[in-house]
Amino acid sequence: MEQLLYAIVGLVARIHNFILSWNDSIETSFTDKELHFLVIGVLGIVLIFVLHPLFLWLSRTGHTMIISFFYVFTVILVIAFAIEIGQGVTGSGAMEFDDIMYGILGFLCFFVIFAIIRAIVHLIIKLRNKHKAKRYYS
Repeated sequence: MEQLLYAIVGLVARIHNFILSWNDSIETSFTDKELHFLVIGVLGIVLIFVLHPLFLWLSRTGHTMIISFFYVFTVILVIAFAIEIGQGVTGSGAMEFDDIMYGILGFLCFFVIFAIIRAIVHLIIKLRNKHKAKRYYS
């Protein structure tokens, strides 16, 4: 997980450097703030075009729990990073990648347990309803 995070940070740094060199090469005068405005704005719209149809499809097929998982996972990721950054800035703790990874792993483990319990409950309900329908028509 740590290698994945470093790879993502490295990719973002390369993209950042490319955008800065592109900005310089076409001699635009976009400030760092304006570039952030443009890049994050375009990235957000691209994500809307990708995720909205996916979430519509998931909603139509009854997979709303996956939508909830995506949302909560994103919030957990932001919270985990915010806690570590806050610890680093305030000196109230050690800012460590391992803490972020363990926090995210904790959410994933608890979600898997929840998903298993939920699947068992849904299976029991389905079997009970099937058994009731069979008795009713017999």
